[in-house]
Amino acid sequence: MTDPIADMLTRIRNSLAAKKTKVVIPMSKIKLELAKILEKGGWIEKFSKIDNNIIITLKYENGEPAISSLKRISKPGCRIYSKYKDLKMVLDGLGISIISTPKGLMTNKESRKRKIGGEILCEIY
Repeated sequence: MTDPIADMLTRIRNSLAAKKTKVVIPMSKIKLELAKILEKGGWIEKFSKIDNNIIITLKYENGEPAISSLKRISKPGCRIYSKYKDLKMVLDGLGISIISTPKGLMTNKESRKRKIGGEILCEIY
């Protein structure tokens, strides 16, 4: 697998399209941090780490998924970096982008607040 983050996002996207309640994702540190950010932001119900897997319980509101779009921005063949001043709002603040910084993964709002730039991994709205 060349891009494990894209694989995680695709698994979540496919599970939401199939109206599943849970999705199983192979474990890695970056995927675990990504799941923490999604839970903290209210995009997923919860997640748990079992053996070498992350089990994510998806969130639905009135039968509709809480996540309407997951988009990979920086790819292995074309990395996208941004200074904290240049980070844009996603859907006028209704969505988030997840940034990989020297201080770890964080949202675009937190990255601007801490004045740290980095690689833009994905956008969620």
